[in-house]
Amino acid sequence: MPRAGRRLAGRAEVMRPLAPYSGAAVAAAAARAPDPAARAAAFGGDERLPERQPARHLALQIGRALHDLMAGDDGALVFGEDVAAKGGVYTVTSGLARAFPPQRVFNTLLDETTILGLAQGAGMMGLLPVPEIQYLAYVHNAADQLRGEACSQQFFSSDQFRNPMLVRIAGLAYQKGFGGHFHNDNSIAALRDIPGLVIACPARGDDAALLLRTCAALCRVDGRVVAFLEPIALYMTRDLHAAGDGEWLFPYPAPGEAAAFGEPRVYAPEADDLLVVTYGNGVPMSLRVARRLEADSGRRTRVLDLRWLKPLNRAAIAAHAAGIGRALVVDEGRATGGIAEQIVTGLVEDCGREVQLARVAGADSYVPLGNAADTVLVNEAEIEAAARRLLGEHADAGWKNCVTSPAPTAEVPRRPLSAILLVT
Repeated sequence: MPRAGRRLAGRAEVMRPLAPYSGAAVAAAAARAPDPAARAAAFGGDERLPERQPARHLALQIGRALHDLMAGDDGALVFGEDVAAKGGVYTVTSGLARAFPPQRVFNTLLDETTILGLAQGAGMMGLLPVPEIQYLAYVHNAADQLRGEACSQQFFSSDQFRNPMLVRIAGLAYQKGFGGHFHNDNSIAALRDIPGLVIACPARGDDAALLLRTCAALCRVDGRVVAFLEPIALYMTRDLHAAGDGEWLFPYPAPGEAAAFGEPRVYAPEADDLLVVTYGNGVPMSLRVARRLEADSGRRTRVLDLRWLKPLNRAAIAAHAAGIGRALVVDEGRATGGIAEQIVTGLVEDCGREVQLARVAGADSYVPLGNAADTVLVNEAEIEAAARRLLGEHADAGWKNCVTSPAPTAEVPRRPLSAILLVT
């Protein structure tokens, strides 16, 4: 903390308390396993431990990770609208109220401002609040509790006060049977603009558990405020390429494993024809497109699942893009204010004209009811058209909704990752 009466020296010193990160301590806390007896009690016996069960879908793995979190941290609280006996709208918190006492898992009023205000108080008391916001659109009603209160606490107190919280938010679009923009909201711009806020977004069940452990450690060790964005449409998804293939079911990671803060997941790391940078629902869509491209023309696509949407790992994105020379950014959010704007800007600044770029993003629209939603959301046809255009293949009409940079006049050089100089 600066000495009283001394002027702050510059930008770095001013921003130092905004987003503390104790790397080794966070990693150690994320990898710390709960007491075996406490785990057995939470899951109903050793034979029911999740790592001993078959691969399962995203919603169930989040619920299992919450059981582990509660078993390993007596100060962790889970609360929100209908999260207790009902287990939430999508049964993500099912079983928690039976496994833990009612003062640790409880329902709240149907008011997001109250929920986040309660989380602030609990965090300042030394607890680890894990509030649930039922839908992404509803967090906008209470955004100032994050922007003006929670995330500003460390900054304006020079890290003398902290109110950590891990806010679970069900969101993004593509879910069927739920209409209207309150239940299908694909905009995270208001969250991305909050200084110091961490945003994590798993696309698959095992990543959900790995990310949740690291997010909880960021809260506990560094007092961070974290938004854990859960793609509703992927909650129950089981298949990837064909009905019944079960390729979007994943085993539960045993305690002791965690995701490194900021580290993306890379699919087909050896592929060097095209890079796709994406997150959330864009991950399975891009993987399906990648398979079709390889089947049709033998072109290999590397898919980079960001997982951490704030702060962005610009170095990793630039390294993968520069090593290939072609990068397609698939952003299911809106074109204006979407995360693709930051990614493309970062690639231009870090790689210059060494990388040919294209972007596919959603329309600047609320998500309408029924099948009309498909007209404003990113779809696989648009992703495939953009990919083929970057690869120099014929692009169909879907290309009209994409934005690309001019093609280089010569073949884009490809360099090994170790040879890339990044300027941040």
